[in-house]
Amino acid sequence: MFNPSRDQVRNFFIESWRKYRAKEVLTQMETIAADIVASHPEYHAIIEDPDSVDRDFPPEAGQINPFLHLSLHLAIEEQLSIDQPPGIRAAFEAACHRRGDRHEAMHDALESLGEMLFNAQRGSTPPDGAAYVNSLRRKSGQA
Repeated sequence: MFNPSRDQVRNFFIESWRKYRAKEVLTQMETIAADIVASHPEYHAIIEDPDSVDRDFPPEAGQINPFLHLSLHLAIEEQLSIDQPPGIRAAFEAACHRRGDRHEAMHDALESLGEMLFNAQRGSTPPDGAAYVNSLRRKSGQA
């Protein structure tokens, strides 16, 4: 199983964005990553700073970790491409329809994914894909 380090993930986003801006050839995954970065202009300065690889973003200081946020976007894009957990694609499409904006629907999915991961960690249980899909369905008015 692919298990990149924190620095590898960060460097992947930094390099994908650099290549995108330089109009270099990108892999399919780099294209997806660059598109995600492009949709977050608030993170561009951080992504363009090579020293950000070593930077901490402590939530107790009111900071959002942009690399975590972008990574969750990437994870959901992968889930949507294979409809895993089952039903996530339909729930996401409904969220897109309700929101009228794909990026806003993505943030609904991010929130649902975060809730599921939090509950799994808190309860020391495996992630519950059905709960994740149902959460997104509720957000889109399906349940």
